[in-house]
Amino acid sequence: MDTLECIMTRRSIRRFTEESIPEEVLEKLLEAVRWAPSWANTQAVEIIILKDKNAREKIVEFLSPNNPSAKGVANAPIVAIICAKIGLAGYKDNKAVTNKGDWYMFDAGIASQNLCLAAHALGLGSVHVGYIDHQKLDEYLDLPSGVKSVEVIPIGYPAKIGNAPPRRQINEFVHREKYGNC
Repeated sequence: MDTLECIMTRRSIRRFTEESIPEEVLEKLLEAVRWAPSWANTQAVEIIILKDKNAREKIVEFLSPNNPSAKGVANAPIVAIICAKIGLAGYKDNKAVTNKGDWYMFDAGIASQNLCLAAHALGLGSVHVGYIDHQKLDEYLDLPSGVKSVEVIPIGYPAKIGNAPPRRQINEFVHREKYGNC
């Protein structure tokens, strides 16, 4: 599958089969995270892999009420928790160098998308889950100060693949030279 096909055919998968993910496939997914670009190569992303069913079910407690991904988190063979070290990405000499402050969310997003695209390319499904009580999740995971959770990504073999949601036309979001010039 080429890159554009992978991007355009990936879907958010919230239901998985019971088939386990071989360790060599997990290693390929982690390589995709490892090679994600980051601000000044700070590599601030950290990842926690949960395989234990009790741990995955505990994570569900930290999701928003009625979160449509709850069953997927509880039942996926693997749940990846994307975390990041704060105060590295977007900093030079311990000072934020743009008015955007810490870029950890940006770098974590790139790593997360690498993970999800690699999963799709390997026949797996995934979904980005961000509506979480991060404080409780961080406490449960014993994250040290200076590390924050960003998102939860359940990964497994899809039980069902949905259709693509509608997308805006390119001329609806592309501006040429200045905002408003389409």
